[in-house]
Amino acid sequence: MTTRRRIRGAAAVLATAAAVSACSAPGSGGADGAAAGESVVIGVSTEPDTLSPLLGYGKDGNSKLFDGLLARTADMTLEPALATALPRITDGGRTYTYTLRKGVRFSDGKPLTARDVVFTYRTVLDDDTNNTAKSELAAVKDVRAVGDDTVVFTLHHPYAPFAARTVLPIVPEHVAGGQDPNTGPFNTKPVGTGPYVLADWRKGEKLTFKANPHYWGGAPKVKKLTMAIVPDDDVRATRLRSGDLDGAVLPPNLAATFKGDDDKKTYRATSYDVRVVTLPSGNPVTGDTAIRRALDLAVDRQAMVDKILDGAGRPAYGPLPVDDPWFAEDVERPRDLAEAGRVLDAAGWTKGEDGVRAKDGRPARFTLYYPSGDKVRQDHALAYASDAKKAGIDVRVESATWEVIEPRMHRDAVLAGFGSTGDPDFGLYTMLHSSLAGDGFNNMAHYADPAVDRALETGRRTQDPETRKAAYAALQRALVKNPGYTFLTHIDHLYVLADRWKGLTTQTEPHEHGFAAGPWWNVEDWQPTP
Repeated sequence: MTTRRRIRGAAAVLATAAAVSACSAPGSGGADGAAAGESVVIGVSTEPDTLSPLLGYGKDGNSKLFDGLLARTADMTLEPALATALPRITDGGRTYTYTLRKGVRFSDGKPLTARDVVFTYRTVLDDDTNNTAKSELAAVKDVRAVGDDTVVFTLHHPYAPFAARTVLPIVPEHVAGGQDPNTGPFNTKPVGTGPYVLADWRKGEKLTFKANPHYWGGAPKVKKLTMAIVPDDDVRATRLRSGDLDGAVLPPNLAATFKGDDDKKTYRATSYDVRVVTLPSGNPVTGDTAIRRALDLAVDRQAMVDKILDGAGRPAYGPLPVDDPWFAEDVERPRDLAEAGRVLDAAGWTKGEDGVRAKDGRPARFTLYYPSGDKVRQDHALAYASDAKKAGIDVRVESATWEVIEPRMHRDAVLAGFGSTGDPDFGLYTMLHSSLAGDGFNNMAHYADPAVDRALETGRRTQDPETRKAAYAALQRALVKNPGYTFLTHIDHLYVLADRWKGLTTQTEPHEHGFAAGPWWNVEDWQPTP
């Protein structure tokens, strides 16, 4: 949710469960213009408002329409894409030089040049461009072209994970250069170098992609890819079962119903996708550190994993998963209702006759919103409220659309989702740094802690691995003492697909999933099963 402010990205929840009647039956051929096995229809829960990388689309890679200088493999290591090799790093980590692959053309047939790379990065960094992820590129001082095939980035300071940020998709200057990046037609009529081009977009219904005849990586075997927008989990499962979809992203309880289906295969991707409760600092109840600490102690994370996720996830003791190499093991902690009570007692929150604590006449009560139609978040919210009640805190759970929730985020709690792959800086800075408090979906809790800010800056500015690891460990410990969020679970993403292709894999995924992530992250490499 960190890439949305003036735009709503792939995490936005649609208000209606529109049926995609125009999609032909999966693998049927003929009606959709592709032979059997050459067409794939995938059911996803959300759609982007824009397909422009200038506004954040595809910033973490895996866009089917665009390529970055680099890309990620199945095991998340970096590999060359539009560049011929990984960057040459000089000047103590302040200069990154890339050489472009020869012969790459955009989908309109025009050649890729270094000027397109420069245009893309400079536009993203422009103050007038509504890209709320631009802080991820804050280290960039300048980007320039040297001839047609060389790009040089100069950084303000060494930034260890910078190469991983150059998976950013490259946009053609000759198309987007004459447009307003915020409102221009490029947002819905993109031109890129990726394996597919956009053939049709029916808002709230489906996006259809066809193979890019100019793709530098070779012609995909899957000639047509349709992403059907089906917000309702049950409807997606029903349509998958009926054969109307080839595959779908599903919550654990629905994915489990396909276990006995020999024609379907379930793919499970680990993720950085964390479910959290934001605790706005400006709210008189959630802004109290004692309330925050008590909620952190009262929540039964393992029960949420077992009962809500059916085991498809892990307890979240902070923003980083327990199996992440950056995770500080000493922050893993058990549920402790007795300690939660002691923390509240010491802070002057005393229990009333109704079991709800109060302080200076104010009850320990607040509203927790979750997005309508999201059953997994609903279940987390209800379980959280039940756990909070045991500590004497009254959490009122309400569902609403994001249009209703957004204006209330500064004062009301939200069952939110965050998480970015590649480096801890990518997800933690936008979630926690005080400079981004209230910046759209960045730092939704308006969290501010000097120790956390220092750790974030150290982790961002040093290249020494041990110094970075120590900084992020200190950050995680500071969050235990002063939690601005209650971290609940890290979710495994589950996908069910018809078993008709070879070459399907999953990656470790960010919070935003289903549209660009999932087993179809490398659909251009799929091979039909004979």
